[in-house]
Amino acid sequence: MDSKNIRTLERVFKGAANHWRIKILFLISENPGITLDEIVRELKSVYQTTSEHTRRLRIAGLINKNYRGKTVAHELSPFGKKMVKTLRTFLD
Repeated sequence: MDSKNIRTLERVFKGAANHWRIKILFLISENPGITLDEIVRELKSVYQTTSEHTRRLRIAGLINKNYRGKTVAHELSPFGKKMVKTLRTFLD
């Protein structure tokens, strides 16, 4: 395996290496198109902190943000779908 692929894996795993980000990934998995306001409300979290977590998930390549007027819909990327599937194996 080449270094570029290994670095990509490192970025993806670092992106998910936080319990809030894992919760966000599961929430987006169950609610594709969910907005930041809805994520904050569902997780009973702080808006600014949640926004930073979604930013890090996007940088890691785990989620995509789709801008729809004044709102931003969040969906799992292909890597995000694989990560959620992998994380679920640890919970079973």
